[in-house]
Amino acid sequence: MAKYKGQGESVKKILPLPSSVTQVKTAVPAFIGYTEIAIDVGGNSLLNEPKCIRSLTEYESFFGFPFKEKGLEVSIDGDGTNPNSISATIEDISSYKMHYALQMYFANGGGPCWIVSVGDYTMSELQFDELKKGLDCTEKVDEITLYVYPDAQGLSTADDFYSLFGETMDMCTKLKDRFAVMDIWPEPNQTDLIGNVDIMRNKTSPEEGKLKYGSTYFPDLETILDYYYGDSDVIIDHQGGDGSLNGTLADLKSQNNALYIQAQQAIRDIPLIMPPSPGVVGVYAKVDASRGVWKAAANVNIDYVIKPVIEITNEQQRGLNIDANAGKSVNAIRSFEGRGNALIWGARTLAGNSNEWRYISVRRFFNMVEESIKRASEQFVFERNDANTWVKVRAMIENYLMTLWRAGALSGNTPENAYFVNVGLGQTMSAQDVLERKMIIEIGMAVVKPSEFIVLKFSQRMAET
Repeated sequence: MAKYKGQGESVKKILPLPSSVTQVKTAVPAFIGYTEIAIDVGGNSLLNEPKCIRSLTEYESFFGFPFKEKGLEVSIDGDGTNPNSISATIEDISSYKMHYALQMYFANGGGPCWIVSVGDYTMSELQFDELKKGLDCTEKVDEITLYVYPDAQGLSTADDFYSLFGETMDMCTKLKDRFAVMDIWPEPNQTDLIGNVDIMRNKTSPEEGKLKYGSTYFPDLETILDYYYGDSDVIIDHQGGDGSLNGTLADLKSQNNALYIQAQQAIRDIPLIMPPSPGVVGVYAKVDASRGVWKAAANVNIDYVIKPVIEITNEQQRGLNIDANAGKSVNAIRSFEGRGNALIWGARTLAGNSNEWRYISVRRFFNMVEESIKRASEQFVFERNDANTWVKVRAMIENYLMTLWRAGALSGNTPENAYFVNVGLGQTMSAQDVLERKMIIEIGMAVVKPSEFIVLKFSQRMAET
């Protein structure tokens, strides 16, 4: 206990501990596309106004339901009492897939997300300019960390599709706190779907500074989701009978309820084809919550999927994973017996030739750390640019990086091997920098990287007598 010899008050000052760094959210996607409606609770338009939602029910209250498909037809073979078969087909499938995308996202572990409606279902075709306008209005929303375009495969040309993603990666490069998740545009006349990957590689930017902010997944997926339709829009084709059942599904319901139920089941049996990106960002959210953003969101199954539309072989996988010319890696979705219908079997950004930014988990981890520290450092703006402040800043950042190292995000047997934080005169700043009111902080991190290749070596050992 301290001993005081004089009377009166004694004041002892204790320097406050540095404030902690609050970690930002890592998997908050913006879904940009077309919706049935776009109206808030007050009746005001939400067109090109980003809106945060937390569930599919909340989405439906602001943005409505899926587009009612018009190309459904049910064929009934045989008489109406005991038909030989009932099958359904669909043609001219709508490009409006926002509602289905939200179903995939939430089913795979997604949480809060932002919706940007750029138009309704009355558009004759999707427009690049409208989707680009939706992208531009997200710049003001600091919480967004991912970009997804559920409808973009419906754009009329590959040039529009890849120009949109080029603009998106430009936005990510500018803001440095978000990441683009791409699909592959389906060329209508392309019989070999792997050939669509070559189109992507030819039409995307070769700049590594942009490519490290994007990734792409292939192929599309057959899902268990059901097409949305109205009974009066479904055509009934009664073959081999007297034709009395011809008409619409609504007519069939009033004539023969048993056949009506069978016809509904035939429609549900049609797999709904979806781009992989909505399910993938849901997996991002799930892995981030359970393991951390530094864990690659790969070797994880996408739920609600029957199978990928094509089965990728090991040889094709090599060509997707490694692009020797431009490094534009494509992450495959594969089906493995006994392990999952749709495993994400890739973890690379489009900058596949970069040793620093090859992996999505590394890029997204740096996005998180940079944004978290940037926000925490704002409290020191206009503070005294002297040693006392530098010590506080360094201690705050080191405490944060220590927690990440202990969580397994940084490699190294000791903190000194895992990260460093430098700030101060003679370290990161010159006397001129101080005169110019600059506080310069240098941060280095050894981020863990996924074990992408496991090499097993076997040898035969001679039996010992």
